[in-house]
Amino acid sequence: MSNDKLRRQITFEAARLLVAQQESEYYRAKLTAARRLGQRWVRPGDMPTNREVRDEIQSMVRMRGGHVPALDSDELPGDAFQVFQTLLAPLETVKLDPERHPEGDALYHSLQVFELAREAEPYDEEFQLAALLHDVGKAIDPRDHINAALTALNGHITERTRWLIEHHGEAQALREGTLGLRARKRLEAHEDFDHLMLLADCDRRGRQQGAQVMDVEDALSHLRLMADDDAW
Repeated sequence: MSNDKLRRQITFEAARLLVAQQESEYYRAKLTAARRLGQRWVRPGDMPTNREVRDEIQSMVRMRGGHVPALDSDELPGDAFQVFQTLLAPLETVKLDPERHPEGDALYHSLQVFELAREAEPYDEEFQLAALLHDVGKAIDPRDHINAALTALNGHITERTRWLIEHHGEAQALREGTLGLRARKRLEAHEDFDHLMLLADCDRRGRQQGAQVMDVEDALSHLRLMADDDAW
């Protein structure tokens, strides 16, 4: 099955599910559609955007002469996920050093790191969230982006996610051999040292031109579904 054909089929099936009110949220409808088409894993580039699904819904409604169903808003609720969305959006305008970051902007980089983290630890919500949010401070204070991020995220993330974000710069320095001995021993003594180094690896690898990633909305919806599952 070609990628374009798969994308069209997911678009149609997700729209059908929403029109039939079997689903009420775009991201969940797309996941259900992919599974019904026999796809347990769909590359981000093959997953349709919400706009594509909305356009398909409008087309279905016009053909049937019906009404657009009441769907959950594309906006995430006014909770921690709304804060995350607000902090991530400006990263698209933050251009990175082209020698170290040929991918371009900080948002594209963050989404790449998130995809790598999701592949490495598919059931670890805290780790994935740290990967997605690790650079949000660059749109606030580029000179001290880690502390800027921690201040903005205060009260909205777990202590473990906070620790991973707080020390990801040191982990990169350790990878590069520039971290002092005392700091290295302090990191190595922490129970999440291995995950910190995994985050540093995702950070280093998430710098590709043309990599396929989710958009911010779908990334946060994915994490929100994980959080909902954990609540059960």
